Amino acid sequence: MKASLKGRYANEKNTAAATFSVNAGDVKLRASITDATLVDGPSLSDLTLAVEKPGSFTIDYDVPKKGFRFQFMNTVRVAEFPLKLTYIHSRGDNRTVFDGALMFDSANKVSANYTLGTGNCKLKYSYVHDEVTTFEQCYDWGKNAWDFAVSRRVYEDVFKATYQTWNSDLALEWSRNSKLNGTFKISAHMNLGEETKIPKIIAESSWDLEI
Repeated sequence: MKASLKGRYANEKNTAAATFSVNAGDVKLRASITDATLVDGPSLSDLTLAVEKPGSFTIDYDVPKKGFRFQFMNTVRVAEFPLKLTYIHSRGDNRTVFDGALMFDSANKVSANYTLGTGNCKLKYSYVHDEVTTFEQCYDWGKNAWDFAVSRRVYEDVFKATYQTWNSDLALEWSRNSKLNGTFKISAHMNLGEETKIPKIIAESSWDLEI
């Protein structure tokens, strides 16, 4: 059995989460909980059970909401380029999402995301320069706005800046993924359109354990 523990600190609230998974042949059984599950004693609040076959499908069951979420994945070839397709349907809120990513090579990727019945569609282009610097630009038809991001990897560290034009939100992020010390991420969010530009600081850390 594997366990993943995650802690999150923000200006106004601290949270925690845990995920337990066990391999059962080709599939993986998983249970996820958040801090709300243990508030005022153990409960089923925010408990999710899942069956997953990596690269093929995932079925989640939200225990308190009694709702299922289905996710199916497949890869096909389009003119010799791999196209990754994902279909997601949530029965609880009757929401269906289609997601696709077309890889032209190791540096260039185009992806699209569409929510059925809402008109919300996002188209994103990603370019990786020298395998360390990534440039991303995304157009959101629902908001009629662009999002821009640039990130750079320095050994185990990744530094990233993101800007959303529709709400003038600027985010700076520093993350590290270490097999010995776990994973952590520190980010600062600031709205450039507000008069009082007070950044929102979020720190997250997670550890993977073998049980």
